[in-house]
Amino acid sequence: MNLINKRPGLALSISRIRCNFGRYKSEIAINSKEIEQTPNNLPLAGYRVVDLTRILAGPYCTMLLGDLGAEIIKVENPKHGDDSRTWGPPWAYNKDLNDKSSPESAYFLAVNRNKKSITVNFKTQLGAQIIKDLIKKSDILVENYIPGKLDKLGLGYEELNKINPKLIYASITGYGQTGPYAKRAGYDVIVEAEAGLMHITGEEGGKPVKVGLAITDLTTGLYTHGAIMAALISRMRTNQGQRIDCSLIECQVASLANIGSNYLIANQEASRMGTSHISIVPYQRFKTKDSFIIIGAGNDGQFKILCNAIEERTLLQDERFKTNSNRVKNRKELIDLLQKKFIEKDTEYWLSVFSDKGIPFAPINNIKKTFEHPQVIARGMIQEVEHPKSGKIKLTGIPVKYSKEDPRIRLPPPTLGQHTHEVLSNILGYSEDKIKTLIEGHIIN
Repeated sequence: MNLINKRPGLALSISRIRCNFGRYKSEIAINSKEIEQTPNNLPLAGYRVVDLTRILAGPYCTMLLGDLGAEIIKVENPKHGDDSRTWGPPWAYNKDLNDKSSPESAYFLAVNRNKKSITVNFKTQLGAQIIKDLIKKSDILVENYIPGKLDKLGLGYEELNKINPKLIYASITGYGQTGPYAKRAGYDVIVEAEAGLMHITGEEGGKPVKVGLAITDLTTGLYTHGAIMAALISRMRTNQGQRIDCSLIECQVASLANIGSNYLIANQEASRMGTSHISIVPYQRFKTKDSFIIIGAGNDGQFKILCNAIEERTLLQDERFKTNSNRVKNRKELIDLLQKKFIEKDTEYWLSVFSDKGIPFAPINNIKKTFEHPQVIARGMIQEVEHPKSGKIKLTGIPVKYSKEDPRIRLPPPTLGQHTHEVLSNILGYSEDKIKTLIEGHIIN
């Protein structure tokens, strides 16, 4: 795969490159545009992903693979595309004022960079054949349909495994491929409620609330991304692909971490604690004179720093607060004392007090202040790209940095079907007459 981009100016419509990774060998078809856009030093350069996902968990997973250099072919419904294209406002409005087509939603733009979009009605026999032809030339398929749906269309794992035994077929569902809930559709907020997260989210004594974003979807996307990477390593050894079964409910249960362990080990039921920590005190939000601040004192040394910084050294002599275990037992008394102190001054004052003291602290920023944060800016977490319809748009950057590679936004989020002709012509080798027939038959557009 490291042969890609050795000759970036190569004027070929299709290049066949023989690739070797350990004992894994495959033939990958690469067009000239791909050679120019995908640097050969990216970790997944040369891998091709067929993306049959929509909304968030699946698109987030495939975006991560695209960030690492994989070619992502996003297959969308010809009529309306990914559902999230219509989830607005807010919108990124068309730069051409005469363009009356639907603008792109901020939601869609958030998780679909570094992808190519093709439109295929794969519920038809001709459309399903396009997917099968792509599978012959691809490494990975990611889908998020209800179990059994794609099997009925001839696009299930068993069928596609016969076409390409090296294919890694990743399925993202609400409840997994087996079990009494397998056929249920999965939704982030439903699984947040059903798998414990909503029960532990909210103020003490208050009503349960959802997390501020679809964290279960994002967690599942991350788990699936990691599973695909592991399956690629396995394929290097075995020369065989495999099925990956990843569900929202299992990923959410796994993400309960110490809260889940507290129940399994000690039968300790969890409760809502706001910003407080069940095992560390103080480790929470405090009201200041004008806003809020977060303080964490994870050990006795940090608690000493805190008391000295706020000039409440008598707390260090109080037996109720000398150890973290004692502070947990006497949580209310300590928090009340600290709160009375913090309310006396504004947030900026306390931020200056704790600066360089060796104790965790932070203001509670809104989204505007988050993107104005000097560290966020310094680390390149705001990227501006040129979108074919919307013009210049800003996207979040890629959060992981590599010492020898440079993952970046190579492609802006695609317009609906932007790359249909390119993929069918250059990758699949379809003739112009065949493509015209597919358009006329409403298989593609």
